[in-house]
Amino acid sequence: MVALIVAVAAAVSVYIFIYYNFLKGVKCKSDVSLNGRTVIVTGANTGIGKETALDMARRGARVVLACRSKDRAEAARFSRREDKTSNNQVVFMHLDLASLKSVRAFAETFLKSEPQLHILINNAGKTEDGFSMGVGVNHFGHFLLTNLLLERLKQCVPSRVVVLASETYRMVGLDFSKLSRTEPGHTNGFLDYAHSKLCNVLFARELSNRLEGTNVTCYSVHPGEHSITLCGHQPAPIPAPRAGPGLSRFTLQYTPQGGAQTSIHCAVQEGIERFSGRYFSDCRVREVVAHARDDAVARKLWEFSERMVGLSAD
Repeated sequence: MVALIVAVAAAVSVYIFIYYNFLKGVKCKSDVSLNGRTVIVTGANTGIGKETALDMARRGARVVLACRSKDRAEAARFSRREDKTSNNQVVFMHLDLASLKSVRAFAETFLKSEPQLHILINNAGKTEDGFSMGVGVNHFGHFLLTNLLLERLKQCVPSRVVVLASETYRMVGLDFSKLSRTEPGHTNGFLDYAHSKLCNVLFARELSNRLEGTNVTCYSVHPGEHSITLCGHQPAPIPAPRAGPGLSRFTLQYTPQGGAQTSIHCAVQEGIERFSGRYFSDCRVREVVAHARDDAVARKLWEFSERMVGLSAD
């Protein structure tokens, strides 16, 4: 019994050491106010998106919760009240990024009802348009949304676009054949996810190039969804698995609040404008691997995406 207690105590100690040294993450240090500014957060009803939206509300912004589920969005608004945030300028607008029709409808509604947009956080991560699920939502949906709202962002400078990517972008090269329409359900979940995250990094890079001189900046971010797996097992695709039968797998992750810090940093931190188009992790700019900083490929992806979502006459 004593040996078991000692073993459990040792395991807890290891957990605490790893959490505070590797997983807790870096907290955004900016205390900037967002009074008078409007923010859109996609996928704002749960996880990192919810925590990001809560932070924007605490800073005084008018926050648009752009998500599919009104019930979950209302729950997120209730969390804001529980958090003693006095900001009542938090509203729900329906957006299903799996549907380009829904993206267009959202943009039309937003532009008619909201005169300002200062920060667009492309957070959400299925699609009725036939794209592979991860690429459709993570890239094409956000690509179309950003383009439809771009003029409003330019009218409200200084403004920012934050695109959630992931370290999984490193694992694949860009294969345009995998970005075209597919039969529903015909997809490799993890590779599709990694592909979409590479698209996110390249999208932010090309968007920055096209926005040069406009005072609209953009950033791709790794949200901190790290996992550590012990006992000789390899890490699994994000989201990482929880402890399995017999505790043979021991996985640690950032909390949603911790995972939101880099998105918040890129949305509000002053002085990072010169890093527009760059990739951030743990609230710091990071160098990306060679295939993710190829401007020619980024430009080709942009033009390809325009055709796929119907923004190009070609």
